[in-house]
Formats: sequence, C-alpha cells, structure tokens
Amino acid sequence: MIRPSLIALCLLVAGTAQARAPLRPASDRPDAPKAAFDWFEYTGADPSDAAFKPTSAQYANPILKGTYPDPAVMRVGQDFYLASSTFAWFPGLPVFHSTDLVHWNQIGNAIDRPGMLDFKRLGLSRAVFAPTLSHRDGLFYILNTCVDCGGNFLITAKDPKGPWSDPVWLPAVAGIDPYLFFDDDGGALIVFNGEPPGKPEYSGHRAIWAIGYDARTQKTIGEPKLLLDKGVNPAAKPIWPEGPHILKKDGWYYLVAAEGGTAEGHSQVVLRSKSALGPYAPYTHNPILTQRGLPKNRPLPITSAGHATLVDTPDGKWWATFLAVRPYGDDLYNTGRETFLLPVEWKDGWPIILEDGRTIPYVHAKPDLPATAPAPPPTAGAFTVREEFDGQALPLSWVTLRIPQQRWWRLESGKLVLTARPETIGGMTQPSFWGRRQQHINASASTLMRFDPAKAGDKAGMVAVQNDDHFFFLGLTRDASGQAKIVLERRAGSGDPVDGVQVASAPVAPKAGAPVWLKITARGGLYDFAYALAPGRWTTLKAGEDGTILSTKKAGGFVGALLGVYAHEGLADPGQDR
Repeated sequence: MIRPSLIALCLLVAGTAQARAPLRPASDRPDAPKAAFDWFEYTGADPSDAAFKPTSAQYANPILKGTYPDPAVMRVGQDFYLASSTFAWFPGLPVFHSTDLVHWNQIGNAIDRPGMLDFKRLGLSRAVFAPTLSHRDGLFYILNTCVDCGGNFLITAKDPKGPWSDPVWLPAVAGIDPYLFFDDDGGALIVFNGEPPGKPEYSGHRAIWAIGYDARTQKTIGEPKLLLDKGVNPAAKPIWPEGPHILKKDGWYYLVAAEGGTAEGHSQVVLRSKSALGPYAPYTHNPILTQRGLPKNRPLPITSAGHATLVDTPDGKWWATFLAVRPYGDDLYNTGRETFLLPVEWKDGWPIILEDGRTIPYVHAKPDLPATAPAPPPTAGAFTVREEFDGQALPLSWVTLRIPQQRWWRLESGKLVLTARPETIGGMTQPSFWGRRQQHINASASTLMRFDPAKAGDKAGMVAVQNDDHFFFLGLTRDASGQAKIVLERRAGSGDPVDGVQVASAPVAPKAGAPVWLKITARGGLYDFAYALAPGRWTTLKAGEDGTILSTKKAGGFVGALLGVYAHEGLADPGQDR
C-alpha cells in the first residue's frame, strides 16, 4: 500500500491528540458559515447506579459504558491493553491502558489518519469490526477486518499509543475477526471466522479456521486449516462461531469463541486440544458465558453477553472482558454494546466466566492489582464530563462519521469551531460533526453555541445520531423568509428526507454572535430538546420524542448513539441537487 504523504498525514492528526504538523486551512472557502462551541457537557446516571453502588473494594459493570463493543484485552508485564470496535467512526479502534483491569485510560486510536483505510460511503455499522491485540518481541499487533473496505489486515506499533503502521493486508485470511496467536516455540497462527467447508447448510452456518503466520515477512504460510465447523453442538445448528482466540495453559490449547449471534442469543464457548491445530473437543458444560434463557421481566436486565477475551494477571488469576447490553425495554438500548469485566474460574481444566443461568452482576470484587495511574476519566457509574475546548486537541474519545479528507474544524480561543459544509448528517458522506458516546440510559448533553446562519438552510447545533437514517438535530437555522428559528428535526428511517423532518420550531431573534444554549436529554426511550437565549432560562422545544429510533432494534447495525455538535451549509440554489 502507498504510504500517505506528509500533507495527508497532517490533515487529521493535527487537531487530535497526535498533532505533529501545521494545520492546512479549515476550509477552501473562507466565507463559509462557522459555528463556535464554547463547551460541551455530558452527564448521566442510570437506575443501576443507584441500586448497585460499589464499595471501595468493588467495581461497577460495565467498566466502559456506552458503545465499546468487541473488547479485546491483553497483558504485557504489569500493563493491560484493550481495544474495541468503531465500525465507520473515526478515529477508529481506540486503545486503552490499565494496571487494575477496572479503570482505563484511552491512550490512542489505532486508525488515526487518512490513507490508512478508506471508509467510502459505507454505513456506520460497516468498516472496522472486532480488533484483536497481540504482542511479541517488543512489537504490538492489531488484527482487524475492514468490512466492505479491503478485508483483513494487521497493523503494528512499538508503543500502543501509536503511531500504528499502515495496514498489511492478509488476502489468505478470508472472513472476519482474525486473531494472532504466538506459541511458546515461536510459531504463530492467525485464527478467524470464515465460510464453512462446502456449501452452507443453513443461515449463520460458519466455521473457524487457522493459518500459519511468519512475523518476519508479515505474511501467512500455507493453507487454512479447519478448527471448528458450525459450533460446539453441530446437531443444534449453532450460528456465527466468531471472535476466536487461542490461549495456552498447562499444556492445553484452548479455543475460545462466541456463538449465537450478537443479540439475545449471544454466548461464549470453549474447546481444547493438545495441538494448536486441533482436533478440538468442546467443554461438556458450554456455554461458559451467556444471558439467554433468563426471565425477560427480570429487573435491570443485562443481555446479549459474549465476544469475550481471557487474560491472566501477574499473580496467576484470570479475568475476561466481554460485550453485553443494558436494555430499557424489549431489547431496546441506545447505549450500544458495552464492555464488562468478570473473573474466570478454572474447573477441572476448563475456564468458566459465569455458570449458565446466573445473571451478570453490576458490582463485583476488584482484582487485587495496583491502581491505574494517572486516574482515568470516569467510564463507569454515574458521572459528569465537561469539555472546555481549551486544549490543543479534542479528547481521544471524540469521533466523527467516516474519514475526513480536509480540516473543517479548529480549536481556537477555548472554542471548537466547525466550518459548515454542504455534506449532511444523513447523506452517507463525511459531515461537519464531532461527538461522543451516549454512555447512560438516562443522560443529558448541553452546549453553548454562537452561529449566524447567513442564508436559508444554514444550520448548526446538536445532534443525537445512531446512523445516517436515524438521528435528531436541534439547532439554529434560517428559513426561506429569512426568519431565524430554533428547530428540531428527526430522521426515523430511509424514507424520510435526508435532512430529516421538522417536528418543532420556535422563531428567535438572537443578535449576531450572541450565544444560544442547547440541551438534549435522554430518558430511556424518550428524548427532550430544549434551548435558552440567556443562561439557565431553558425553554422546552419538544419533550417526550420517540428516542427508540436510536436503538439498535429499530435503527439496526452494531453501534450506539452519539451526542455531538454539527454544522451544515445550505445550498445557494435551493433547487440544486445535493
């Protein structure tokens, strides 16, 4: 692959935490409308936070609230590292560090510059799927799948903070969820989910394969070998054996994988063999983790648990990170697939995360490990986070849609300034948007904005978005008559206009450059939208909007909701085709 030029490299990273080079101009049109945001505050508290308060000797699940799915964990010495999926958000594949497995500092994003990958006009639940982490001889590896944008690849770094290398593509690894296993003898295998041998017998019939890998040449060796067809009980026609990992303990090779799809039937299973290439025999009492089959009316349910990664601690204990969800209704959740942590118990040579029929606890005793330093920003329990935009970079946790090819934002005098462009939030493009995850079922986000819409269709404000077809916009615009308005727009499916349908509006007459306060509040499946023209004098524009349109069940895909800021330039000619 051709390495990006210095110019392409600096377009994105200079304005995130990896800033290294002078910025190019934020817009090719200096007269384009600009929206300035003084700060952005997020706060959230869930019923489980009040019902299950951890003591000083306990931690709270999930350990990473909000959409941090497919968590892969790895230990190097005393340090633990974790990466998760980001699909078509950018920067992609966040990398975290911890020493206690509970508190995690985000130290980088593995996909952090244009030229590494091309997300094109992919849906937000395509692109980079589940990453996996490996380490050998001072080099860190991430293996990943860019779905519909290149296939399987590996990237490497000497420091997990980055920079990570350009992708090395793995054409012989045909499938998803690749993981690089290094054996004690120096050999290496890539295990992955792929098509079954022969013709699939039913929907969801998949297999797990392994192929040799040469770390010196960064190439695969030989032909793939089948490790598991269908799943641990082929007669039951199991679906989607995926997320495979191999670990070695006490002379046994353990093949640990998810089964049952990522919805409520999700589970984790394990097999073992005396050889890395099998044959693998399944554990008699699989699954080793699941929440399927539990009463649907149980209070504060946690569901869809699976896609686990096992890791040992320096004192010989074992733990697992995995994804699960916290619905507020019948499989309705807007927070996406979150990261949970539980200990692993070994029984008769088999790892057990949670015996079948037991519910995932919201609080659990902490691992006996040294505290993570410096203390990370909160990611569990109830919390408030305020971003003042007074640093040199946006927080590493902030993301945008797809991969920008030019700088349309800047941090200036304690403000985040967005250049409004014709690219729209619903247009399968790369709009002027930055946001952060909704991390609680009950949450609110607010900001102070200064924006002067010059013409009809110019608008800026806040967005709650799940994908291009499902979002809310709350902000300031100007209608065809020249009237400035605060509007609420909603897109609840591909049948709605690209910009959404206006569901509420209020005429306003702010002075040019005067501040406007905006606030979005989530109450489970209900969302409220408010504005103010003076500090603290909130006016509710619309309350009780159907926020279930941001749920995975209705919007589809694998991502959760984002809350953020957005600017859009209306077309000079209203009849012009977008």
